[in-house]
Amino acid sequence: MSDRIHLANLSVDCVVGVYPHERNAVQPLVVDVELFFDAEHAARSERLRHTVDYGLVAAQIRFLLSSCRFRMLETAAHVLCKQLLAPPASGEARALVEAVRLKLTKPFALGGQAVPSLEIERDAAWAMLVHEKKPFGTVDVIAETADAGVYRLNIAPGRSIPLHEHRVMQEAEMVLTEGLLCQNRPVPAGTVHRWPLGARHRYDNPTEEVQTILCVDCPKFIESDEIEVDGEPTFVQAEQQ
Repeated sequence: MSDRIHLANLSVDCVVGVYPHERNAVQPLVVDVELFFDAEHAARSERLRHTVDYGLVAAQIRFLLSSCRFRMLETAAHVLCKQLLAPPASGEARALVEAVRLKLTKPFALGGQAVPSLEIERDAAWAMLVHEKKPFGTVDVIAETADAGVYRLNIAPGRSIPLHEHRVMQEAEMVLTEGLLCQNRPVPAGTVHRWPLGARHRYDNPTEEVQTILCVDCPKFIESDEIEVDGEPTFVQAEQQ
């Protein structure tokens, strides 16, 4: 099988680089990605749930690149491949990606003298995930770097992530499934929240299916910084990727 979806020239402003002038300023990174999968089921069913939704792929890439702070193109490429190759979470409806070919380009890194890029290829067997049990369900550890951690939070039916805040970690979260409540309100898939330090937030799963959130913590997850609190949730303007 060589079925593939190709997403080309996706430009995302992000922090990537090791030099001091790159650590505190965003710059464009151009992404080209090929996703290898079996398209036979989607061709017969004509249902989006049986293919790889390139709109969702683009949204997840934008979310990860804009939420993490990478020092190396290699690190960014590995994190993106880990997420794209991760098997569908229990609440997700999409085809299994068998392999990824990814190219990252820094168009302005050398001031127009040349255009550097990195290309890597990985398959699903490479993308082994660590799974952790939590009171609300499970966590899939996608990747952890010196500056960030990427996690899938799988909230079991009828469970909740209680009201809490962070005083060290900057946290951004993207809802991947339909049916969650965030701050006691319905929140559609694709919604992104970027929680300021001290913002009180919670999620509830009132459905009979697992619901999943893609979470980025900067720095990587600190258990003692998951501080349960009382009171009302903090309102934060949501984004749609």
